[in-house]
Amino acid sequence: MEFKRLRYFLAVAEELHFGRAATRLDMAQPPLSRQIAALEAELGVQLFDRSRSQIRLTQAGQTLQEHARQILARLDAAYRETKLIGAGGAGRLRIAFVGSASHGILPNLIKAFRSAYPEVELALSSMNNADLQRALVQREIDVAVARPELKDEEFRRELLYREKLILALPDTPHFAAQAEIRFADLADQTFVLYPRRPRPSYADVVLGICAREGFQPARLELTQDFQSAISLVSVGVGLSVAPESVARTQRPGVIYRPYVGFNPGTALTIHARLDNRAPQVMNFFGIARKHARRHAQERKTAQDAS
Repeated sequence: MEFKRLRYFLAVAEELHFGRAATRLDMAQPPLSRQIAALEAELGVQLFDRSRSQIRLTQAGQTLQEHARQILARLDAAYRETKLIGAGGAGRLRIAFVGSASHGILPNLIKAFRSAYPEVELALSSMNNADLQRALVQREIDVAVARPELKDEEFRRELLYREKLILALPDTPHFAAQAEIRFADLADQTFVLYPRRPRPSYADVVLGICAREGFQPARLELTQDFQSAISLVSVGVGLSVAPESVARTQRPGVIYRPYVGFNPGTALTIHARLDNRAPQVMNFFGIARKHARRHAQERKTAQDAS
């Protein structure tokens, strides 16, 4: 049975008049009458009682009307949903990010994407850089938010922003009394670094700063991610070196301070596979570019004002 004939039948069933149904369908009445006759012949039943004054649905016609409405409604919904997903307005987007990204621009970026594409289901998860790289290669995620970036020629990337590094310190009176700290004066401290593996990693960036300042940390405490490192700082295990943006989220037991010394800074970058041109991914990159430009302009305005 052709869906076209179902639409013709439903128009006649609702109008109960071939002329009005033909006008509604923008077609002549004789072809419409032939289509209904062909449908009745195909089913082997009479769908309408016809008389000179009016037509009425038979019991078989009433049954087909109920099913035709459901079938065509579901078909229309399928067309709409398919087009919406194809344009990136629905579907699913899997985003994974390093833990420290949740304190910076990323939450606002996620909110902006949700606002622009409320029908897209977002699957969010936290990973370190090594897991981000593996998951993106194996197509387990669509977008990776890494710090500073993932090096792979098969990935497209978009820089979100750059920022300085700061110290995350236990809130002891010794550290709380200092507005600014010389990095070289921290040689006798325990450094809480992450990730534990694989190496080299961000932990080695911090060790490189120590080397530039002329020392090796007295003690190292290696943990697997940023959140674990900050937890250890909060209970006084040691200090850590973190992106400046994490200071926006206060945590009991932790204070943040700028330092004097070599500061290579860090960056946050989003990635996707070059061969993944799904509209959901491309839409996310488009919003990310707008946020990156806005963030850069805001920082420039703040610097000019100071």
